[in-house]
Amino acid sequence: MTQTLDTATPDGADGETPLARMTREHPQTALWNDSADPVQLGRAIAWGAVGATCNPVIALAAIKADLPRWTARLGALAEDRPTATESELGWLVVEELSVEAARLLLPAFEESGGRNGRLSIQTDPRLHRDAGALVRQAEQFAGLAPNIIVKIPATQVGVEAIEEVTYRGISVNATVSFTVAQAVAVAEAVERGLDRREREGLPVEEMGAVATIMGGRLDDWLKIVAAREGLLVPPGVLDWAGVAALKNAYRIFQERGYRTRVLSAAFRTHLHLSELVGGDLVISPPFEWQDSINRNSLALPSRIDVPVDPEILDLLTRALPDFRAAYEPDGLAPEEFAGFGPARRTLRQFLDADAQLDALVRDVLVPAP
Repeated sequence: MTQTLDTATPDGADGETPLARMTREHPQTALWNDSADPVQLGRAIAWGAVGATCNPVIALAAIKADLPRWTARLGALAEDRPTATESELGWLVVEELSVEAARLLLPAFEESGGRNGRLSIQTDPRLHRDAGALVRQAEQFAGLAPNIIVKIPATQVGVEAIEEVTYRGISVNATVSFTVAQAVAVAEAVERGLDRREREGLPVEEMGAVATIMGGRLDDWLKIVAAREGLLVPPGVLDWAGVAALKNAYRIFQERGYRTRVLSAAFRTHLHLSELVGGDLVISPPFEWQDSINRNSLALPSRIDVPVDPEILDLLTRALPDFRAAYEPDGLAPEEFAGFGPARRTLRQFLDADAQLDALVRDVLVPAP
């Protein structure tokens, strides 16, 4: 099951990078850049990327990467809006960053009729308990650019919002999602929203929903559980958990004909890309992973239909109930989504990034003496 490295030059003998070759040979497998940083996104587009994502952690990193620019912009925004809170000013910067990235992706959006070329902007994680607030912010974000796709958490509350947002004609990207059950619940909610639109004669052709499974974060969680319980799992086995969940979700989506694509995110190994090549889905590696894959000339043949080794699946299933919960389409009930271990860890990280963005704005508004 191990992928091998090509010994050719990093860009291949013909000067084409492995990712550019992959997107040319497997155009149904959409490459997105897991960052809205405009410099990184520009390079990823040259490798065939047709989308990008942003979340509080990604936005904070992008702002810090060009801090002089964004510090000056925050100062100008604060002057223009003297009553705005730290949070409001921080999110205005996130919106501006997203709009800039969306502009770079507009040609792919127009060429694909809305299927690709989208910039994902995430709803404020502090709204995760309020479906109505998520819907209202989704509408606000959708108005920023024609090719925005809005991230909403795949919790019970979020799934409720996803149906309503879809009905209102906004494409969604489910996030805080780690399990097949969550992905299926999201796809069903999107179908309900699309069906409501169609019954009212509203268009659905340019909508392009995706259901993320953060495979690497599932792997991270199972490694924590194994360590807590003193389980001796053969080396490398836990790196296949997220891949197995992604492949199973993809199989189910294809069988059921959902109008939502699976999206692979939260990379920890190249398996989260290389094992999914050839599928009609989205793969969203961070820029650093894309650069590494290209520099190492990773071979990227179609492997979406190659099953995970049954022995590995058996080991994971027998050793870890949380893997069974993540792998089976009925492994979790909707009311259990928010309480699943990686969901709590990820939501806390997003909330912490929000707090750090507030602190960054505070340092601009009230510099330390």
